[in-house]
Amino acid sequence: AKVVKDSPDPPGLREQVKFTSDKWLQIQQANDDRGVVQLMTGLLQQGWLKGDDVTDRFLRISVELAVEASPAGGGTYLHVDAFSKIVLMLVRYLDEAKRSVAMTKETLAAKVLGAVAKVLVWQHAEKDKVFNQRAFHRLFTRLQADLSEHMGEALLFAMADTLHTVQPRACSGFAFAWLDLVSNPAFMPKLLQAKGNKGWQPFHRLLVGLFRFMEPWLRVADLHEPIKLLYKGTLRVLLVLLHDFPEFLCEYHFSFCDAIPPSCIQLRNLILSAFPLYMVLPDPFTPQLKVDLLPEISKQPTILSNFAAALNAAGTLRAELDAILKGQGRADFLSKLPGQLLLPPSELAVGASRFNVPLINSLVLYTAVHAIEQNKGAGRTPTAASGASMEVFLRLAKDCDTEGRYLLLNAIANQLRYPNSHTHYFSCVLLALFAQTHDKEIVREQITRVLIERLIVNKPHPWGLLITFIELIKNPTYDFWHHDFVRSSKEIEQLFQSVARFCLPQQQGAAGAEGGETTPNNGA
Repeated sequence: AKVVKDSPDPPGLREQVKFTSDKWLQIQQANDDRGVVQLMTGLLQQGWLKGDDVTDRFLRISVELAVEASPAGGGTYLHVDAFSKIVLMLVRYLDEAKRSVAMTKETLAAKVLGAVAKVLVWQHAEKDKVFNQRAFHRLFTRLQADLSEHMGEALLFAMADTLHTVQPRACSGFAFAWLDLVSNPAFMPKLLQAKGNKGWQPFHRLLVGLFRFMEPWLRVADLHEPIKLLYKGTLRVLLVLLHDFPEFLCEYHFSFCDAIPPSCIQLRNLILSAFPLYMVLPDPFTPQLKVDLLPEISKQPTILSNFAAALNAAGTLRAELDAILKGQGRADFLSKLPGQLLLPPSELAVGASRFNVPLINSLVLYTAVHAIEQNKGAGRTPTAASGASMEVFLRLAKDCDTEGRYLLLNAIANQLRYPNSHTHYFSCVLLALFAQTHDKEIVREQITRVLIERLIVNKPHPWGLLITFIELIKNPTYDFWHHDFVRSSKEIEQLFQSVARFCLPQQQGAAGAEGGETTPNNGA
């Protein structure tokens, strides 16, 4: 975060504020109700509650004094708690004197949280390794507890904005306290339960900020102990969201996957395994499961992320893609498309991909949505075996290099979720790519890799991932068990056998496939 210090305080102001803070602490400890009234009157007379620059300085100095008086290693936080209580008294006072004071309680709360954020950012920049994150954690916790009854949802939204300001990318030394505050039962569930789902976007912004902070370490698998702990904490937050707010994960899955490196398979699986609370998932292991006959499979999922944003930002690429999808456009567009998905050299990061991953994700989903809408308008089943959209995927799968193809297949697999029209379409796409790339075995091997690596990690596994892989290994059309890459080594063959036993627990055909003697029965 950019650190911009205030201009020097007026002479004597800090001493006045310290005198008032000490006096308030004494009033608190003595339970002196008369002293409370006198103090409020004094604050008004001194002009500290007008909502102007003087108010900002009073609050900022009060926060500085409270934090400076707090022990770095834990213990009692008398001054921090006292500051929170004086804010509570001021909120109550403003509630009762609406017409006689310029400030509202909402304005005051915003100014208080702004002062806390400002002091936090300054001290984080100046004190570095001796930064006292516990004092700020305590301060945020107390303000949340003291003001929630009087402020309601307004406090939640103000707190979300403040936590965004002091997110780990801005204040890395506050990361652990920040994650605890974000996932606090007094904050996360209440924000996500706000009327009209108004709290979803602010919380989505906080989570994306967390993912982007961890991304450089996760990308290169450089998980030293602090990042390991932060990663474990993030997994636990996602597990709570998966259990209590699955729709939130469902509807923002696209932007979450954009922010998570391809190597974070379990983290991504947690997000992609979410399904709406009202839905009962069909058992993917059911023999002869007819996926295309499921009532949910024709319904379009809600996606709140702006999945076309990266495509829109890529110059004329969207317009050229639209022309191709409508059966028009330049003949050489598809041959040049892989090159357009590369990042410019100036944007390459250490250990990162040469490709613009958000652009690939955007192009894949945008192309599919166009195909599904086109098929629906024509009254056709949303099959993926033919058409302009399938041609785009097929050419990219064949023409991209190994890295680009892996990212393309990952983008497709990211849409294999709960039963819906997108899951069905992308399942068909992957299976069609496997069937139609007989002249390029590496494509089939990479499709298998993308599916397998998502299945060998701990549960949960997305429903769409399971039904796609089961179809691939059971349907003789794909002749899966006779491909060289399945039998390239004894260890690889044993891995496939193990995954087959997991995916086909009720199927006799799996035993034959494991032994390499028969092909699994068709469960299409």
